[in-house]
Amino acid sequence: MLSQDQIWELMHEVEDPEIPVLSVVDLGIIRDVKVADDKVEIVITPTYSGCPAMKTIEEDIEEILKENNINSYKITTVLSPPWTTDWMSEEGKLKLHNCGIAPPRGSSADKGSLMGIARNIICPQCGSDDTVMISQFGSTACKALYKCDMCLEPFDYFKCL
Repeated sequence: MLSQDQIWELMHEVEDPEIPVLSVVDLGIIRDVKVADDKVEIVITPTYSGCPAMKTIEEDIEEILKENNINSYKITTVLSPPWTTDWMSEEGKLKLHNCGIAPPRGSSADKGSLMGIARNIICPQCGSDDTVMISQFGSTACKALYKCDMCLEPFDYFKCL
């Protein structure tokens, strides 16, 4: 049986199906890994209720566990406390930036996006803060679409939730 630390390392290999540059650990979806009596429990929290990627994420977790001869496992979904972008790793935010998606800026305590208040977002292409929100929703519900007025490139911003 693998140790708890080894299973955490395996979870780093499970990609987010919507943003494959991120692991589910980078996103903060994996809340806990428990190992007891030759049984593994993976505790996950969806980024939002009804997230279409969660079924795929569960299947990918099952697959990596089975590939590593872990056949006695349980995947538990918890909804409370709700997921927040505060749970994302700094490494994950850097990965977002490096692939052209502006990472969450600030804390989820700022609920301005719920009111349609645009944040001053830095362009991940050129670094300018001369940006404007084009749409509250980008390629997925958790992202907003921005455009940089300096380099004229559109980009997604991963909203603080």
